[in-house]
Amino acid sequence: MTYEEQILDVIKKIEPLNAKAIKEAQDYQDTLVMPPNSMGTLQQIALQLAGITGNIHNVVDKKRIIVLCADNGVVEEGVSSAPQSVTVQQAVNMTKGLTGMSCLAKHFSCDVQVVDVGIKEKYTSSAIINLNIKKCTNNIAKESAMSRENCARAIMIGVQLAKQAKEEGYNLVGVGEMGIGNTTTSTAVLASLTDSNIEDITGRGGGLTDSAYENKKAVILKAINVNKPNKNDAIDCISKVGGLDIASMCGVFLGCALYHLPAVIDGYISIVAALCAVRLCKNVKDYIFPSHCSKEAGYKIAAKELGLNPYLYLDMRLGEGSGCPMSFMIIEASCVMMNEMATFKKANIDDSYLQTIREGNPF
Repeated sequence: MTYEEQILDVIKKIEPLNAKAIKEAQDYQDTLVMPPNSMGTLQQIALQLAGITGNIHNVVDKKRIIVLCADNGVVEEGVSSAPQSVTVQQAVNMTKGLTGMSCLAKHFSCDVQVVDVGIKEKYTSSAIINLNIKKCTNNIAKESAMSRENCARAIMIGVQLAKQAKEEGYNLVGVGEMGIGNTTTSTAVLASLTDSNIEDITGRGGGLTDSAYENKKAVILKAINVNKPNKNDAIDCISKVGGLDIASMCGVFLGCALYHLPAVIDGYISIVAALCAVRLCKNVKDYIFPSHCSKEAGYKIAAKELGLNPYLYLDMRLGEGSGCPMSFMIIEASCVMMNEMATFKKANIDDSYLQTIREGNPF
């Protein structure tokens, strides 16, 4: 099969959540020694996990952040304050626990898998998984970022990485990235998928002067006009104005849904990749969890499209997967609630006083 045919096969196999397990988890929550819905989002997370795994009681004791790394040809247009060489430097640093994301991951006992799908410069680190498809995408202000075939190939790499995580016993996955210029490509993809105004969704990325910021918006608009991506075809949007990191991240979200793994969105680039995956298969939405609200302008647009409310508001915009370790702890807290909180019976409390609330009536 071609890579695109493989993607279609994956999409067909992605199942909706297990409704029976969700109902059982809801019923069990009603027996826990607390007022109804008093644990709020933690309860919703527990129901979602039940639907994903088919189990009421879940454990997330083996966590991996998959970081997809790739360079973007559009940096030729002056859209980033950082040189392109930072992509490979930071990819190496991630394997050593030296970046913002990886030091947090190390502290919270999360494994980090750094994957090269499109790094331009050479490196000698054997800790980076080399699955390089193309050493840097084309400049989207002049032509398509990549061929449709390479885009589909990158998506399937992401699916395979999710499969690997499942086979290696991981029960929670975070999706991060590294690639100078990828706030430009992700904004171009988001604008293409949603018809959003460039002015409303373009942020300053790693930091830009006012003139460079205006140039970035002009470059994104030019890229869309040059390539004319099809808003109804996520693969077309990614291949024309996106990046190899976005494509493979999209694949990780698809793969996690296929293999019943909860997948955590990081920030802006990650949520755009998640939106692409959901556009390819609506069932993917049930398998994804937000983390923090990125300060990048387009994040809220993508979150609204997905119907997601982030757990954390920390004014972060680093990327890399930096929101995942902290969000993993929130998901773990949900599991602790389900696994360790006493029931009314065990706590020797008569819960009949809650019956009116459970029936939805006021006291």
